[in-house]
Amino acid sequence: MDKVKKSESEWRSQLTADQFDVCRKKSTERPYSGKYENCKDVGDYHCICCEQPLFSSHHKFDSGTGWPSFTKPITDGAVAEKDDFGLFSRRTEVLCARCDAHLGHVFADGPGPGGMRYCMNSVALNLKPKKL
Repeated sequence: MDKVKKSESEWRSQLTADQFDVCRKKSTERPYSGKYENCKDVGDYHCICCEQPLFSSHHKFDSGTGWPSFTKPITDGAVAEKDDFGLFSRRTEVLCARCDAHLGHVFADGPGPGGMRYCMNSVALNLKPKKL
């Protein structure tokens, strides 16, 4: 996979202010404010920055946290994980493996056999619907 690298000014011209703050400056959208938090549409969620496929709606669940949550990425290697020591705690940051966009965090309190909860920011995602 070829990495996508752009200057800060290139990202600013491509993204909205909210998308830039979350994806490039590692901010977080307010809980229950994202357009995909309650979305039930079938499709694949892509990175808003580079269009890398990240998550499938088949792995989405209602975590009750206020952010869209998934049990796993769409494929191995779609996302990268990095230790995050901000907010006075240790968390695991989730990044797009292709462009290093900040997507959210992953926690080991999810459902299913893997037990993971990929808690993502809606502004970092672009849902590409699939027909049933």
